[in-house]
Amino acid sequence: MRFRREQFIEIMRFGRPARPMFSELFGLMVGVADEWRAQGATPAEISLAAFDWDYVPHVHCGANCGALGQAAPVTLHETDEYVIQRDYLGRTTKLYKAAATLPLPLDYPVQTADDWLGLKGLFEFGEQRVDTKALEVASRAQVAGTLVLASIPGGWDVLRELMGAAPACRALVRQPELIRDILQTVQETCLRVLERVTERLTIDQLSVHEDMAGKDGPLIGPRHVAEFIAPYYRAVWDLVSSRGTPIFNQDSDGNMNQLIDGFLDCGVNVMHPFEPAAGMDMVAARQQYGDRLGIIGGIDKHVLRQSQAEIRRELEYKLQPLMQTGGTVFGLDHRVPNGTPLENYRFYVQVGREILGLPPLDARAQGWGRMAF
Repeated sequence: MRFRREQFIEIMRFGRPARPMFSELFGLMVGVADEWRAQGATPAEISLAAFDWDYVPHVHCGANCGALGQAAPVTLHETDEYVIQRDYLGRTTKLYKAAATLPLPLDYPVQTADDWLGLKGLFEFGEQRVDTKALEVASRAQVAGTLVLASIPGGWDVLRELMGAAPACRALVRQPELIRDILQTVQETCLRVLERVTERLTIDQLSVHEDMAGKDGPLIGPRHVAEFIAPYYRAVWDLVSSRGTPIFNQDSDGNMNQLIDGFLDCGVNVMHPFEPAAGMDMVAARQQYGDRLGIIGGIDKHVLRQSQAEIRRELEYKLQPLMQTGGTVFGLDHRVPNGTPLENYRFYVQVGREILGLPPLDARAQGWGRMAF
């Protein structure tokens, strides 16, 4: 079912939604479509349209706050198995076609302050960062019920993209002035871009991608967040929230429990995908944070490869009445994994709809749209 922007905002800000949202957030892992075809899936099931997932249409506001003016990616070598390219930052990347949708960097451009100065211009402000035509399109779409998004570079994500994870961690301790200059540059650009955008329309959701944690916890600690990232988040959030933006949604895989308090303090009010395999428990988080933290995702994708009894147990826990009081979009914590039986996925959809009080699937109602990130 298609939700309007007003309905989505009502849910995420703990209002009184007409009904819960039950969504597929990311789609299928590479290879799952072939597995399901062999099990008799229909084309509509492969596309996920048959499951009539809830979604909210969204459009970007026309703001570019990331690297700008970089060269287009260049393919250096390609085989049936992988492709090697030089990307927008000059990195060499490798993508394994059968297993991934995102390439892995093999090298990074920034090790020293001089390296950063050579790339700094890509992140500095320019009037061309505001696409006025896209802004007009977003403004019209918003009136028709489409959610308007603005994305900013992640405070950790931009460091990892420039340096790599381990060197970025070391730089927080050994090169703090370099880190501050990178983040202050990004902050200044975001403020100037979003100031212009918000003069002409209200952004519904500020989005930031981080991916700063693994199963054992975050790669940086609360002190690093408070010292380096929080000032950037706070400055941008103060601007857009003062002009009506209600949602600040952070995307990070892994176990983020140690950092939730710090990010809530600097404006984040929604997090996804809340991975259970990494120790994230959406029910425990709701009990601890109440209406300070909205959650998108939170259902263990790995349970789909287990028994139907275990699928039901997971859904009865995650979809319990406490979680249906607002602030939650129910969905898997990432892409549907390889080895998921089609019958189990069908069962997951059926039981989830039953628990949430949604009507059975109707073959005449088909659709799917990736959720607003």
